[in-house]
Amino acid sequence: MEKVEITSVSSRGQVVIPQSLRDKMKIHEGEKFVVIGEDSTIVLKKLEMPSFSGIDKLLKKTRDFAKKKGIKEPDVENAIKQTRKK
Repeated sequence: MEKVEITSVSSRGQVVIPQSLRDKMKIHEGEKFVVIGEDSTIVLKKLEMPSFSGIDKLLKKTRDFAKKKGIKEPDVENAIKQTRKK
């Protein structure tokens, strides 16, 4: 079982995450969290940058699809403009 730590809320609404947990979870200054609250429970979920492995493969597939369908750059620009108008 994990060690239980106690913390408090400052007058500005700030909560300190204990150093041992920050070290264990590799939490650094400035990192962002999603905060979910219900009843007497608050959950912090660390936001992490998605992996970009395979992005080149995905871009190539997208370009190949557009070329096969005859989609040109102006077609994409027009589709974006039409979507933004809605």
